[in-house]
Amino acid sequence: MRTLKEHPYKFIFLASIAAPVIEESLFRTLIKPSQANLKLFVSALAYLVGLMLIPEEGHWMLRYTLLFLSIYLLYYALGELIPEYTLQRITRWLHKKYVIFWLLTSAIFGFVHIFNYVENVQLDLVLFIMIFPRMIAGFFLGKLKIENRSILWPILLHSMNNSMVLIFMFRYIF
Repeated sequence: MRTLKEHPYKFIFLASIAAPVIEESLFRTLIKPSQANLKLFVSALAYLVGLMLIPEEGHWMLRYTLLFLSIYLLYYALGELIPEYTLQRITRWLHKKYVIFWLLTSAIFGFVHIFNYVENVQLDLVLFIMIFPRMIAGFFLGKLKIENRSILWPILLHSMNNSMVLIFMFRYIF
């Protein structure tokens, strides 16, 4: 809420663009992945590390521009550095275990959203009831990824969902 009040444009950017791209890159790319999905997953992990390393004191737009540029560069570098047969072996293994990754990432997706409701985690029934819909959303975003064989559709649906929330919060933003 503090970001919403102090930096509304940053909040809009994070909710409608950055969060869907990064979260879907982390949670959906390992479900029946392509080689490109594997590189995107590693790049998204690097984004999280970069988020911790680049100080928050800098301008938020510069910070996120640098982070997304580094994702792009790392994605390209991974394609050049990792042998194709290694990517193929990992991809085949993940395809065999896709249901496990689908269910696991759906649950983790829900739990990551705990911080939408509380600052300190104390898991109880009420909090579980609040995050359970996020787990269901994670399940269906995974289903969308499986059926369309593309990470683009879960990203777009996630972005649309978050943008709808922003529309309802519009009076608090401006």
